[in-house]
Amino acid sequence: MTCKHGYMISYDSDDAMESCGYLRFTDESMKSNFLQSLSTMRRHRLFCDVILLVGSTEIHAHRNVLACVSPHLMELFSSDVGNLNVSTNEGKIPCYRLNGHITTQGLKCLVEYAYTGSLELPNDMIRDVYLAAWQLKIDTVVKECARYMVNDLEPETCVDTRSLPGINRNKSFVQEVDAYIAKNFTEIALQPSFLQLPCILIEVLYQTKLEMSLVTETSLSRLVVDWIRRQMTEEGNTVPNLMERSHMLYLALDNSLQDCSDLPPGQESESDLVQDYKRLVLKCPSNKKHRKGLKTAGRPRVILYNMDIGECDEDTSKDCEWTLIASSKLADHTFISLITLDGNLTRLSIQLRLNAPTTPSPINTPDTISSSASKEEDLDESIKPELFCEVATMSGPKCGLGVAELEGKLFVCGGYDRAECLRSVESYCPDTNSWTQENNMGEARGRVQIAVIDGAVYAVGGCNGTTELDTVECLSKIDKKWNKVCRLPLARSSAGVCALDGNIYCVGGWNGQSGIRQCDVLKPEENKWYSIAPLNTGRYQAGVASYRGSLWVAGGSDAWNCLGSVERYDLASDQWTYAPSLLTPRRGCGLAEFNGKLYAVGGSDGSHSLNSTECYDEVNKCWVAGPNLTSPRSNVSVAVVQNRLYAIGGFSGKTFLNTIEYLDATSNEWTTFVQQSNPNIDNLLQTSLRNGMHGRAGSSSTSSSPDNLSSQNGGSEHTFKPIQTAQVNVYNLSKNASSNDKEVSQILAGSECLGLKKLAIDDEDSEEDDGKTNGTNNANDSSIKLQKILAKNCAEIASGNGHSS
Repeated sequence: MTCKHGYMISYDSDDAMESCGYLRFTDESMKSNFLQSLSTMRRHRLFCDVILLVGSTEIHAHRNVLACVSPHLMELFSSDVGNLNVSTNEGKIPCYRLNGHITTQGLKCLVEYAYTGSLELPNDMIRDVYLAAWQLKIDTVVKECARYMVNDLEPETCVDTRSLPGINRNKSFVQEVDAYIAKNFTEIALQPSFLQLPCILIEVLYQTKLEMSLVTETSLSRLVVDWIRRQMTEEGNTVPNLMERSHMLYLALDNSLQDCSDLPPGQESESDLVQDYKRLVLKCPSNKKHRKGLKTAGRPRVILYNMDIGECDEDTSKDCEWTLIASSKLADHTFISLITLDGNLTRLSIQLRLNAPTTPSPINTPDTISSSASKEEDLDESIKPELFCEVATMSGPKCGLGVAELEGKLFVCGGYDRAECLRSVESYCPDTNSWTQENNMGEARGRVQIAVIDGAVYAVGGCNGTTELDTVECLSKIDKKWNKVCRLPLARSSAGVCALDGNIYCVGGWNGQSGIRQCDVLKPEENKWYSIAPLNTGRYQAGVASYRGSLWVAGGSDAWNCLGSVERYDLASDQWTYAPSLLTPRRGCGLAEFNGKLYAVGGSDGSHSLNSTECYDEVNKCWVAGPNLTSPRSNVSVAVVQNRLYAIGGFSGKTFLNTIEYLDATSNEWTTFVQQSNPNIDNLLQTSLRNGMHGRAGSSSTSSSPDNLSSQNGGSEHTFKPIQTAQVNVYNLSKNASSNDKEVSQILAGSECLGLKKLAIDDEDSEEDDGKTNGTNNANDSSIKLQKILAKNCAEIASGNGHSS
């Protein structure tokens, strides 16, 4: 500014301001004096206008001071909910009773902090202050107490720390505590705080000793956690109910664990072990009716999870309230784990059991291989467990995305996450279980659907985060670039889009005000949209698919209610007619034809995300219940690729999902596991075997973790690379050595030099072989032994623990 003398002055210069007739003065001591005065007045109950009650203790304070520190108290004072006028010497003062995890000493410390800005706490007060600060939303104190507790973690106290209420909301705190527990779990498992946790006893049946020897405790524990989660969320069981007895489980055809009381009749079910368990279950009064069980797999299987132990990502369906924190092997076939069940710490004890049939199996197994195995192919089949890993996840969580099949791959466009609508495009290859980034769309599109005509991908309408779109983009099959095509007659999002007879149909949708009835068809050769007959009921977030030459629309919302009605469009008559209604009204569901049937998948009933599916019965003209999804998914998208019906992304009711799952045509169950078929592992194990045979190591040490395997191809894949057991190739390499025990010994020695762990298959049944005539060929024994070692190495590689030189 300019002073009266005509000079330009700055407010930052006290001298300049004083020369122009201004006085500037800052009292540096006033802030501290102000807080001291407030604290003094509080102690003497001067001008106090609020009383906080904890138990029988009254704490007098000033509302303005407390509200500045605690957002929770700000809300409480503003709403005056629960206000109680208490007569005191000072008159009537608002009084609030604080319940929950707040103790008298913890609250006193926080009130003192509000008036002084500092905390001095003994160790035995940290927990109380942390809990009170967490409930009152005083984040600075929460973070500082968490930092102190992490630095002060000990085996004796870490379980109590992990048991703190609400700890899962502090993600970084949880991760650090879980990392400490995982690192020191062997010692922690001996502490009284761990042994006093509730414990669930699990027994898991296996078909062969080889299968048991390949089990990794982390993957098995995760499978058990998934089983317990289903029991608690779907069957209504509680931890006390689950603790009443031990539970015997088996690995079903869909790669999930199932209760042996549901095991269908067959050779495995006829064993004395299973029959005794079924009789035990019948005597338990708290048991509920079980659903029909799935069959066991035809061959031994090994299941591996891609996620590291203790990993918890808010973008995945497996949130921190249902997770495996640490796991340890106590004996050859006994594991102990620390898990969280609905946020509560629980011990998990798992024992592996060999399910010996009452009658001999007609197929030779690794436990019964003898000279009777005249065919070499039978021997091969009997010792080759299948390896299954999790289906790779998308680059990020998303809902309302466009999906379609393109050149044998799953093509995914746009969608939205917590923050924004997306332009990103990626594709999933079932053959390699990997995702690849594709060229982004020109415009962000959430609540969008796509369709494919003659290899060209059309993204129709959607929302950019602020408004509904009438634009349409096409990804050219030739130059792989997105280009704008003819606009929609009406801007809309959450419309159903479907390809039929060389044209693209856009059905219903949301125009910013309500669900609309309008339907249009794009004729690509003309690059022009034409209107067709409108729907009988305006709807958006409906499932749309072609089925038996007609266009079907199921469910959705009219802006007020979830719809269960279904309509069918006849192209010849240009007319919509009502079809049989869904069993459950649902919006945001996926609709697709699969194996000649029409499936409605997931969605929301208006209050909850659904994991249920429905299938249209063409014979009886009605919908019937289908197999349940592994995760609830609303605003889910579906597509059929390589004879699999995929459900992609969506909202679980708690979090946006980056996971996908598929309906297995063989088991008719949804699964998140896929059999591996990646040559990377074959090549890696063959190199290891070759190096072992020649007694030398490679020139450099290369990690065989999934990330490094991915980089070997030099591609743009960004998620977990698939893994294969390589049983066939490795075993074939070993067959030539089976006639020479000395050469096999050299191979084994070389393998051990490469860090392959030698398997100990001894268990309670091994002594039975001592009194029997050994009809097994020594060469076969050596080959089987080699096969076990290499299979174990493959399992370690798959879990990221293996290394090759």
